[in-house]
Amino acid sequence: MTLIIGEHLALSYGAFDIFDDVNVQVPPRARIALVGPNGCGKSSLVRILAGEQTPTRGRVNRARTLRIGYLPQLPDLPPDETPLGYVRRAFAHLDEQAARLRLLEQALAERPDDDALLTTYAEAQAAFEAAGGYTYEARIRHMLLGVGVPETLFDTPLAHLSGGQQTRVALAHVLAAAPDVLFLDEPTNHLDVDGVEWLETFLTAYEGALVFVAHDRAFIDAVATTVWELSHGRLREYKGNYSAYVRQRAEALAREQAAYERQQAEIARTEAFIRRYIAGQKSKQARGRRKQLERMQRLDRPPTYRPPRLRLPPAERTGDMVLELNDVVAGYAPDAPLVRTGVQRITRGERVALVGPNGSGKTTLLRTILGEVPPLSGRIRLGAKVRIGYFAQTHAHLRPDETVLAHILHEGLTYEAARALLARYLFVGDAIEKRVSDLSGGERARLALALLAVQNITLLLLDEPTNHLDIPSQEAFQAALEDFEGTILFVSHDRYLIEALADQVWAIADGQLWQFEDGWPAYRAWLREQARTAPTERDGAAEYEARKAARRAAERERRARRRLEEAQAAVETRMAALEEELAALSAALAAASEQGDAEAVARLGEEYAVVQAALHAAEEEWLRLAETLEE
Repeated sequence: MTLIIGEHLALSYGAFDIFDDVNVQVPPRARIALVGPNGCGKSSLVRILAGEQTPTRGRVNRARTLRIGYLPQLPDLPPDETPLGYVRRAFAHLDEQAARLRLLEQALAERPDDDALLTTYAEAQAAFEAAGGYTYEARIRHMLLGVGVPETLFDTPLAHLSGGQQTRVALAHVLAAAPDVLFLDEPTNHLDVDGVEWLETFLTAYEGALVFVAHDRAFIDAVATTVWELSHGRLREYKGNYSAYVRQRAEALAREQAAYERQQAEIARTEAFIRRYIAGQKSKQARGRRKQLERMQRLDRPPTYRPPRLRLPPAERTGDMVLELNDVVAGYAPDAPLVRTGVQRITRGERVALVGPNGSGKTTLLRTILGEVPPLSGRIRLGAKVRIGYFAQTHAHLRPDETVLAHILHEGLTYEAARALLARYLFVGDAIEKRVSDLSGGERARLALALLAVQNITLLLLDEPTNHLDIPSQEAFQAALEDFEGTILFVSHDRYLIEALADQVWAIADGQLWQFEDGWPAYRAWLREQARTAPTERDGAAEYEARKAARRAAERERRARRRLEEAQAAVETRMAALEEELAALSAALAAASEQGDAEAVARLGEEYAVVQAALHAAEEEWLRLAETLEE
């Protein structure tokens, strides 16, 4: 039985058509990945199928009593709820059953010999157990930990969590609800590699159907059994995972292009025959062929998506040693370092992937190498002729009020050269005059890549470079990096990119940088071994638990210190404002005194005393915070 059928679906905004005549079916236990260029309408199609949006035309038929779960890219969560409380909402029916059991238990305490009541209680208890009533608290924690929400945040109001953390909580909630059909829009956003692999395992075993939007090629490979490609307003279906889709798409486009070219050649020959003979002896044949042309069903030109033609310039040859880290300790506070590197070295032409859990210090280490954050200790050495190009995750180096074109002109290019370069990154026409503040995340990423292309760099530092890029752009970017003659150190959660590009892996674990010269497979094998041995080796269990406890304690201390520092900074701001107010009151008092205005002097004197007392209180608070920080 098909769960959902979408018939002749179309979406338009005014005269602008997003997609048209889309026909889809979602069968039981489907594993469908929806892919396509940014802006093609993937999120809108998911919302339409999930019942969250109405199509311009067409209809959606859903099976009766179908339970649907939907995860948007930007979930709207109740700010005062906690992660535990919000995910528990998925088990509201079990809370109701538990409450009924408690009432029955109270009744049994009063009437222990009531056989009918005992039967009712036994049936209710069996139903509660079958529904997972005795395990759902553990399942809630399992879901939250699986998607990367630490226990320390379980009881924190959602309003205090970052956008990424809130998205993970929303993902845990929709998974815990176990609907018949799951619609997930970019579920791997904000997950680290462990979280993504946990989600892959969960979804592979999931009993319901799944439709998801993703740009993570490795994730699609692992989970999908069908791929829907939405492009140029049309939807095409391919059987298999991402790798199968890439192969089938190339074959299908080649067939369509060949058929289109054959038909165009036939049309040209027929039109030439008609022009030659329409007024001659073969006019009857010519008129017949003209009717054939009129009846012919013309094939559309096969669509082609034009990804950015990214080409990084040839890199100047550097010395053999490009980057050396000598016992570098990176972080922001000496008593709370994020990562210790030991002695590490990157040689000319190497591609090194820097990986680790969210918050482990990957970006901080890159910024330390750049010189933006001073090392807490140790030494960083760059080789001869090493010039660094940096691709930041937040693109903070882009100037919000400047246009795309202005950024490139600042690099010394002529107007014509700048336009030609930007066209390779799909900035054409009026798009080059857009301000950075008006660009989407993907457009900002493309502009940052274009800026890298005009710099004479020999060492690329990249922080999550494929974030916000659609799949065709990821493929083009990967090809450019593979052709780059210089050296690359990149932070990424994109396993497809890591496996294709990285010669070796640097991994941050427990505050230490580990090197894996055999690349991604060696790192993953090491992780599996760590997971296998840590909980089971009896001799090492205590040490393992102690290490976990130490990490949790360090994290608590780090958070507490951060709160104290934030409080101290707020007090300093308040003190500065009070000092300015005192200075203004002092000047006003002097003026009132010179004018002999006794009433004003009295009033201002009272205000001065109040502000001075507030300043003294703030100074006392600042000293108390400073002493606490020094402890």
